[in-house]
Amino acid sequence: MSAGRVTAEELVAQALAARQRAYAPYSHYAVGAAVLAADGSVILGCNVENAAYPATICAERVALTSAVAQDKRDLVAIAVATENGGSPCGACRQVMAELGPRMTVYITNAAGDYRTTTVRDLLPDWFTGEDLV
Repeated sequence: MSAGRVTAEELVAQALAARQRAYAPYSHYAVGAAVLAADGSVILGCNVENAAYPATICAERVALTSAVAQDKRDLVAIAVATENGGSPCGACRQVMAELGPRMTVYITNAAGDYRTTTVRDLLPDWFTGEDLV
């Protein structure tokens, strides 16, 4: 991880803490995310559900879009925390590919056991705006 002040374990711990803030009254599947920017800052996100299910937003997208809102565009890593170590959904993978294509991805369960992967490994056939012209 190139933003040396934050270790993988610390980023995972922050994602686990963010998971505790999730609003998941319908699925009861709390998710937390922590995005590491190149300047060493960490931006958190949690899933926020809504009775109108399409209005629900995943933790990864909360963290990533919050990073953009804070003008953090050089993203180094993301940690995603769920009860069982579930992988990010397809929509989140696509947003990760666009906003942080070189990020390292840590996927952790509630116990803090994590695995390491990359955005490219999660979404090998991604596309960007350049593919839309």
